[in-house]
Amino acid sequence: MKFLIEEELKKLPDAPGVYIMHDKNDVIIYIGKAISLTKRVHQYFQASHDEGIKKNQMVKQIARFEYIVTDSELEALVLECNLIKEHRPKYNTMLRDDKTYPYIKVTLGEDFPRVLFSRQMKKDKSKYFGPYTSAGAVKDSIDLLNKLYGLRTCSRVLPRDTGKERPCLNYHIKQCQAPCQGYISPEEYKERINKALKFLNGEYQPVMGELEEKMMEASARMEYEKALEYRELLNSVKQIAQKQKITHSDGEDKDVVGMSKDGEDAVVQVFFIRGGKLIGREHFYVKVAMEDKGSQILTAFIKQYYAGTPFIPKTIMLPMAVEEQEVLEEWLAGKRGQKVHIHVPKRGQKEKLVELAVKNARLVLSQDKEKIKREEGRTIGAMKEIAALLDMPQIVRVEAYDISNISGFQSVGSMVVYEKGKPCRSDYRKFRLKTVKGPDDYASMHEVLTRRFEHGMKEQQELMEKDLDEKYGSFTKFPDLIMMDGGRGQVNVALQVLNELHLDIPVCGMVKDDNHRTRGLYFNNVEIPIDRNSEGFKLITRIQDEAHRFAIEYHRSLRSKGQVHSVLDDIPGIGASRRKALMMRYPSLESIQAATVEELSQTPSMNIRAAEAVYRFFHNV
Repeated sequence: MKFLIEEELKKLPDAPGVYIMHDKNDVIIYIGKAISLTKRVHQYFQASHDEGIKKNQMVKQIARFEYIVTDSELEALVLECNLIKEHRPKYNTMLRDDKTYPYIKVTLGEDFPRVLFSRQMKKDKSKYFGPYTSAGAVKDSIDLLNKLYGLRTCSRVLPRDTGKERPCLNYHIKQCQAPCQGYISPEEYKERINKALKFLNGEYQPVMGELEEKMMEASARMEYEKALEYRELLNSVKQIAQKQKITHSDGEDKDVVGMSKDGEDAVVQVFFIRGGKLIGREHFYVKVAMEDKGSQILTAFIKQYYAGTPFIPKTIMLPMAVEEQEVLEEWLAGKRGQKVHIHVPKRGQKEKLVELAVKNARLVLSQDKEKIKREEGRTIGAMKEIAALLDMPQIVRVEAYDISNISGFQSVGSMVVYEKGKPCRSDYRKFRLKTVKGPDDYASMHEVLTRRFEHGMKEQQELMEKDLDEKYGSFTKFPDLIMMDGGRGQVNVALQVLNELHLDIPVCGMVKDDNHRTRGLYFNNVEIPIDRNSEGFKLITRIQDEAHRFAIEYHRSLRSKGQVHSVLDDIPGIGASRRKALMMRYPSLESIQAATVEELSQTPSMNIRAAEAVYRFFHNV
C-alpha cells in the first residue's frame, strides 16, 4: 500500500519514542528520538520550520517513516543509540570510525591470578585497568609485571591441574614460580599479585626502590649478569613512570573531551584520566553538517562513543554544555552502575585541561584535514563510485571470492571482506574444498559460496530462535555486493547458488584483460568499463588482488613437504628414492610442475621414462 505521509502523521502518538526515516529505496536515512513523537515528527513537514540545510535536504528524500514507542525518554535514547550504531544513517551526525581499546585484566577470580591483555571489559571477578590507547604499551607492561613478580602466564586450571604436567620454560628461566607444581603457596602468590595491583594503580616508587636495592646487592656479590637484569627492569619501570606527567590530586577517573569544527569536518579529542593520571588520548573524526552546533556534535559523540565502550568514567568534562544533559547522565549512570557527572569547568586546572583537549583537536583537524579527505576518497568515496556504476543506492559491505589450486591439488577458496572501502580482516575466511576433485574452479566456487551462505543462514536462524541481537559470527552479516574474480562464468555460479538458497544479493564479476589487469565489471549480463584513474577502479583492483593474495597464502600454508610427498606418491614409477630426489632439487610443487621432461630427467636417480611420467601427471598428457 502507498505510504501517505499526511495520513500517517495523524496516527503518531503523543508519547516518547524513536522515529526512523526511509527514502524511496527503503534505505534508512535518519534516526531520531523524541519526548513526543507527534510533535517532533510533525515539525519536519511544517513549511515554517527550518531544520537547517542538511535536515531540509533529508526531508525532501523521506518516502516513509516508522516509529517505536517507548516508556520514557531514557529508553528512547538507548534505542536511538543502538539503531544509529546498527544502521549508520546518512543524515545522522556520525563517528567516522569505531575503535576498541585494550585493558589490562587481572583474573582475581582464580586461585592463582594472571595478568592478561583484554579488548573487552566484562562483569566478572577480574579487575580491569584502562582503557589504554597503545596495545604495545599494554603488552610491554604485562611482560614487565610477569618478570618482576614471577607470575604465571599459562591457562592451566589451578589447583585442579597441579602436578599433572611438567613446569613450562618460564619456570626454568626463572620467570615463573611454578604454582602448577605447588612450588609456591597461594598466600605467597597473592602477595605478588597485590604488588602487581599496586604497580598498576601507579605506585612505582616501592618497586623502583626494591629493584635498586637488589641491583646493588647483586653487584656487591659480583653477580654482574643478575645486576644487569635488575637494572634493565628498573629502567623499564622508570620509563613507564615517566609517562604519567599529568596528575590530579582527587585520583578520579575522568574523560576530558575537546572538539574542533571546520565546515563539514570535526575532530573530537578525548584525554583518558585514570586514577588521577593521564594514561593516553585519542581523537575521533566526526561527520557533521555545516550548520551543526558544537553542542549537537558533542551530544551525538557522547551517545555513540559511550554506547560502544565498556568503561564509563565518573566524570566527563566538556568545553560546552550539551543537549539533554540530564537524560545523558541518567543513561551513562545506568551503564556504569554509579552516578556519572557531565561537567563544563569554568576555571582552574580542569578548565585548562579541557582547553588543552580543544587545542589538540584543533591541531589534529588542521594537520589531517586533507589526509582525511584523501583517505575517505580512497574508501567511502570509492564505494560510492562503484555503487553509482552499478546503479545501487549504497554499498557498505563487499565480499570477494577466489579459488587457488595447482592442477586441482589442495584446492582452497578465499573470502575477503571490505566494509566502507577498508579491509575487514577479522571477517576474512578460508575454505578447504571437501567435495570437488580436480581443477574445477566453477564447482569449487559453487561449494565455497554454498557453505558460506548456508552457514550464515544457520547462524541467523539460531539468533532468531534464541531471541538474540548480537552477531556472533562473521557469516551472519550478508554483503551488499558479491564480487567474483572472473566474468560471466563465475557470476553465473554465484547467482545459481543464491537462487538455490533463495537469497537476493547483487553479484558482479571483476573482469581482467589479456595482460591479467582489471578492465571492468560484469554486472546484469553487461560488461561495464571503468575509468582506470578513478578511486573506484583502484579499490576494485585492491579487492581483487587481496582475494587472490589471501587464497594463494592459504594454499602455500597447506603445501608442506609432507603434502608434496603425498602428491608425488600418486605418480606411477616414482618411488621413495626418486621422490626424495625431486624434493631435494625442487623447492615446491609449482617448480616440479613447471619443469620440462629434459630438466626432470637430469634429477639424480631419474631416467627419461620417470621424467615423462612426472610431466604427464602434471599436464594431463
